[in-house]
Amino acid sequence: MARIEAEVGKPQGGLVKWIDDRFPMTATLKYHITEYYASKNLNLWYVFGVLAFVVLAIQLLTGIFLTMNYKPSATEAFASVEYIMRDVEWGWLIRYMHSTGASFFFIVVYLHMYRAMLYGSYKKPRELIWLIGMLIFFVLMAEAFAGYLLPWGQMSYWGAQVIISLFGAIPWVGEALVEIIRGDYSISDITLNRFFALHVILLPLVLVGLVFVHIVALHEVGSNNPDGIEIKKNKDASGKPLDGITFHPYHTSKDLVVIIVFLMIFSAVVFFAPEMGGYFLEHANFEPANVTATPEHIAPVWYFTPFYAILRAVPDKLWGFILFGLSVILPVFLPWLDRSRVKSIRYRGWIYKGALGTFTVTFLVLGWLGTQPAEGLYVLMARVFSVLYFAFFLLMPYYTAIDKTKPVPDRVTYHA
Repeated sequence: MARIEAEVGKPQGGLVKWIDDRFPMTATLKYHITEYYASKNLNLWYVFGVLAFVVLAIQLLTGIFLTMNYKPSATEAFASVEYIMRDVEWGWLIRYMHSTGASFFFIVVYLHMYRAMLYGSYKKPRELIWLIGMLIFFVLMAEAFAGYLLPWGQMSYWGAQVIISLFGAIPWVGEALVEIIRGDYSISDITLNRFFALHVILLPLVLVGLVFVHIVALHEVGSNNPDGIEIKKNKDASGKPLDGITFHPYHTSKDLVVIIVFLMIFSAVVFFAPEMGGYFLEHANFEPANVTATPEHIAPVWYFTPFYAILRAVPDKLWGFILFGLSVILPVFLPWLDRSRVKSIRYRGWIYKGALGTFTVTFLVLGWLGTQPAEGLYVLMARVFSVLYFAFFLLMPYYTAIDKTKPVPDRVTYHA
């Protein structure tokens, strides 16, 4: 019996060795999974990176099937989406998974970024990881915007018209830049084809490449933890971190449970509320684009509305565009704006906790204001909360430097 088992095992071992002689498969798996040590006190906030990877896979797979029946033509795009929804077998499910996946992508990415702000995951030695992550966020925004035009519905067309026209506010090169983006003197069939190429080919390739680099950079310096302590500083005689456990199977087993719960929530939205009251899929987008009829209220999808509210809060087009750009770019500089001596919010003082709490409320309120008409009290509120938004970043070097912090323990705190 032992001989039979040994004989059965030979081809497998031979295949693995054959691959390892030509490609570092086993070494890569060990470095990034089975022998990659992460802190044993990681909590629920640390699953959103994995969930972002899951949603990326959903978007890529559903996107491939959608392109099989979608026609990137101004005369046929809207009808092809209706054809997918009504006539293609399971087409409605694939389309709803893709549209719901876009919103869930931003939900998990925003929470992933927020976790970094909670535990200082952007501070030394993880500045490069944060910068790559911000590049992923920018590409994701471009990818979402390009895909937003493809259904060629009323809100798709007019939303793109408003956003693209903003670049015309840039002095000297604005109008030429707008024409380059559109590929025409107005949004037309050429624009749709251009955005289709970006959404389906270029931006996904860049996104996947950046995700790969992001993970490699993360595993080079190691994951942060809720205490903000570098576990590599305390190792045993064999060189293994005393406060670390291997990513597989200990963290992967916990991640698997969260992934299952996440997919249950995702499926519930897809089957029972794919439009989410007009926030995931706007009602105006169920009407074909009409260049002669402007919707009463033009607003982007919810994940752009905090920045859109800042844009509309300024009456001058150029300054509105500048502040819009700054609102997106400022988080890039968090590693250098934050002067605190500690990383984790567990050991920070009340000033930073209050500032982060105010920022959280501000971001949510701005998101809501971006869905409301730009008039009356809404504009005044947008201006007030825009000031609070920028104050969080611009005053950070001051209030983080004077904030009283607590002593950070030498080892991570863990309760079984």
